[in-house]
Amino acid sequence: MSVGSYHKQSASSGLISLHANPQDVKGFKDFAKLVPKAVAAAQRRAVNKVLRWLRTHIARDVGRQERIAITAVRQRLKAFPVSSNGQGRLWFGINPIEASRAGRPRQSRTGVSVAGRRYQGAFFKRVYGGNPDIWIRTASKHFDAKDYPDSEVSGRGGRRTGWVAENDSRFPLAKAKISLEEVRPHFEAWTNRAHERLLVVMEQELNFELQKYLRRTGNG
Repeated sequence: MSVGSYHKQSASSGLISLHANPQDVKGFKDFAKLVPKAVAAAQRRAVNKVLRWLRTHIARDVGRQERIAITAVRQRLKAFPVSSNGQGRLWFGINPIEASRAGRPRQSRTGVSVAGRRYQGAFFKRVYGGNPDIWIRTASKHFDAKDYPDSEVSGRGGRRTGWVAENDSRFPLAKAKISLEEVRPHFEAWTNRAHERLLVVMEQELNFELQKYLRRTGNG
């Protein structure tokens, strides 16, 4: 019996697992018994193809919904090779994403704009690390915590996810981020679509293996 495809979520990520038993594809039961290695190869190719298909479609969906550059979303998606039991997995990191990665930030005298968002009172600069980000002084009258999710102010020690605490008068700072919480309800739909697609591609790949087998045995 097929394990089937499913998904599960955690506080910071979602994981979609794809798996279809070859017997799920009608008309190939006898072939699966006769040439199991060919069927395993077909399943491996099918799962890998659908993982790539799923990664592309999730990146597009999330990019459109959240107004984030598709390339930035794709960086949050990681496909794992098919395991020995024929299962493939797609990991999606759904922690808030830096607003600076949503598009091309534009600095003005009054703040920073990026991908249709406006961060009044913010500035685009490299504070720590190798890349610049969108920051705001938490003492600014324009600071709004909802534009800086996954951040917790800290004076000494403690969590400093999106905040930078220093003794300088400019600090603490908060980094502008975009919440991805709104993508959570879509995991079930993505999983169902991927599983339906998997059965279609599985049949194509199994048919390809069957034709190879028939040509090799002189029955084609």
